[in-house]
Amino acid sequence: MRAGARPGAAEKAVSPVARSARGLAAHPVRAVLFDLDGTLLDTAEDIATALNRALAEQLSAPLEVARVRDLIGRGAPMLVQRVVARLAPRPWPVDPVLLLHRFNFHYERLHEAREYRACPYPGVEAGLAQLHDHGLCIGVVTNKTCHTAAALLAQLHLSHWIDVVVGGDTVEQRKPHPQPLLHACEALRVSPLETLMVGDSATDVTAARAAGMWVVCVPYGYNEGADARALPCDAFVESIAELPALLGGAIGR
Repeated sequence: MRAGARPGAAEKAVSPVARSARGLAAHPVRAVLFDLDGTLLDTAEDIATALNRALAEQLSAPLEVARVRDLIGRGAPMLVQRVVARLAPRPWPVDPVLLLHRFNFHYERLHEAREYRACPYPGVEAGLAQLHDHGLCIGVVTNKTCHTAAALLAQLHLSHWIDVVVGGDTVEQRKPHPQPLLHACEALRVSPLETLMVGDSATDVTAARAAGMWVVCVPYGYNEGADARALPCDAFVESIAELPALLGGAIGR
């Protein structure tokens, strides 16, 4: 693992301020943290498949992938909560606890059986390779379980660029709380002030701001159905492949 400076308590407490892409390029960056679903990987079809299999077990009609895509965000428990709230009235209720359990079961089975359709977005491999070659620490911070996220990254041949994976079960809090991002910094031995978060949603922006990090967003993700281009981030990139050029001289400074 490539190491930088150990973050101090005083650095973690720094309040985020409004910043620009120009300021980001002039700021030293030693680590980049990525969200997974909607940022590195398009996983909506697999999520919809697992969810619909779980719904079918409770005799509920399936949901279209496009509808599920708008409900993704903040982890599987929140997804199930949103789904149950939007189901059409029926004579018997859907059990949300059972639905979550069975969703997780079916999602795991998809990957164990290699039936998944998840794939990296265009430019992900090139962007990760360039950042890695520049000597930056790279982490993934997701609300998926750590095991599921790490296995998926390995199956898609991305794990050799990733130094740490922080899942929704790694620490007590999930994004949008800053704890997972700060935990990743500690694992990488870098300061939050020298770390960039890259995501696709308000969840990622909120977590990054609370952690005192710069944040860049992609416009193609999920963002719970809202327009990602309205997110109050420092900059946008159309693909991860554009990230090294955006950072410019900030890399490894």
